[in-house]
Amino acid sequence: MKRMSFFLMATVTSGLVVFCASMPFAQSKPDKYAVQVPNGLSLSEFKGYEGWEVVSVAKTDEVIKVIVANPVMIEAYKSGIPGNGKPFPDGSKIAKIQWVPKQSTEAPFDVSVPDHLKDLFLIEKDSKRFADIAGWGYAQFDYDAASDSYKPNAGGVVNCGTQCHTIVKAKDYIFHPYQKR
Repeated sequence: MKRMSFFLMATVTSGLVVFCASMPFAQSKPDKYAVQVPNGLSLSEFKGYEGWEVVSVAKTDEVIKVIVANPVMIEAYKSGIPGNGKPFPDGSKIAKIQWVPKQSTEAPFDVSVPDHLKDLFLIEKDSKRFADIAGWGYAQFDYDAASDSYKPNAGGVVNCGTQCHTIVKAKDYIFHPYQKR
């Protein structure tokens, strides 16, 4: 009986030692909200974007985009901004979730669907923080499927979107209108 108890205890102890020794080497999933554009927007500022309301969708040859906005910006859209000539309030945020498209092999008609996530393009209105770039900050975070993580786009500096968005200055630098439902 003592021999059986000793054997059982030795087995359990050995198993615990192996389990505990392997714990520091266990791979944990990277925190997607830990990334930030140098001197600019961080993904943590957009926490919860996955549940924001859809503003619009768009498709280029390279990506399918779903444009979502936080409640501050949705309220502004619903009040008539930017069509009423007023600017979006500070705290307005947009996330463009961008996928590489593929042709559906299941639909009985010709349709492109998302294949894999490519990146996130983020925009935030903060007239003090981004005063030198019309009050809007921009960031792009590329998605890496192998590590299930994001990293700032190589060109993802604070003002990466300002030049492009200047052509819609009259709409407070925002391309996508809130689409009728």
